[in-house]
Amino acid sequence: MEVDVLTNRLRNIKQSYITTNNQGLKERLFSENKNIFKRINEIFTVAEQLNKTSKFEKFSFSNLLIEKTKRALNENKFESNLFFP
Repeated sequence: MEVDVLTNRLRNIKQSYITTNNQGLKERLFSENKNIFKRINEIFTVAEQLNKTSKFEKFSFSNLLIEKTKRALNENKFESNLFFP
């Protein structure tokens, strides 16, 4: 699933950001982190729209997608201070 891949990439970016001293690499990692965060937000928006059209289903793909994207976004927000020391 794309959300899992993006979440893992965010974790790898954070780890690389911590361990590198190369300013150019840090700038690229920061930019990539921002782009991935935007993509996860887009997926979340699509999942919410799908969920609105299928309100009658208690368990659905859109509900799962909403939960996964919420967790990914919250994890990224929680650790966002990494990029702003």
